[in-house]
Amino acid sequence: MTANQLTYITVLFFISYSVLNGCEGNKKQKDVFPDSDMYDLSNPVIINLPVELDEISGIAYYPKDTSVFAVIDEDGLLYKIPIKDPSKTQKWVFDKARDYEDIILRDSVFYALVSNGDIVTILFKGDSITTQKTVFSEGSGKKTNEFEGMYLNSNRIVIMCKECEADKKSKISFYLFNDSLQNYLLHHTLDIAPVAEKLDKNKVALKPSAVAQHPITRELYIVSAINKVLLVVDTTGKIKDIFPLNPKIYKQPEGIAFTPEGDLIISNEVFLENHATLLILKNKNK
Repeated sequence: MTANQLTYITVLFFISYSVLNGCEGNKKQKDVFPDSDMYDLSNPVIINLPVELDEISGIAYYPKDTSVFAVIDEDGLLYKIPIKDPSKTQKWVFDKARDYEDIILRDSVFYALVSNGDIVTILFKGDSITTQKTVFSEGSGKKTNEFEGMYLNSNRIVIMCKECEADKKSKISFYLFNDSLQNYLLHHTLDIAPVAEKLDKNKVALKPSAVAQHPITRELYIVSAINKVLLVVDTTGKIKDIFPLNPKIYKQPEGIAFTPEGDLIISNEVFLENHATLLILKNKNK
């Protein structure tokens, strides 16, 4: 065997080894962080956001021009982010500084969720903005209740506990917001014991950071930044699927929304020295 032949065989061996090793690594990663039947959770389109959106905390999709509306922690600012060109992001001041966690759009009216459960209604009238705040008064110990998610269920507004005293870390409470009566009612609760079983732990203190209802299946999708999981809750109110999320991709997921076609959008707050991001996951079944 000549020296050239030996070199060729050696190079071929290392190429084959690298390919096989890479395939094995991908398979192991898929085992740990599986995709769903509807979304390739391991392969989203990643869109970097401007620095001013580092603390993005809640999103709502706007289908008229393929944009996302968003709020950020601490400041009363409403952002409009063109998905195809985030550099053209617009913003409006709507309120003083509060700990804003989520945003929804219903019938041309925005609703911004404060971490204590209060809701600020935002209405555009030409170039002016009017707001109204509704104070969360249900449950005990308002200061011990924390909310981060809000969604529309048959055009009704529902807010989700991140950590509420009455839940005692064993369930998640959801409250229905009646904006005409300016009050809240307990809507339903979600037992979180299956999450601990899935993650092979005795107990999990699940702290969900965002929720949205799928426009086609009507299932709830709940993401937790702290626990790095995505839950799918069926229409009977039980957990259907639990997907551990790859922390290299879902670094700080704080917002979730859907397009009318069922594409999934998740927003990441900035993590260390990287960008805040939008993660776009196409609906494989549409």
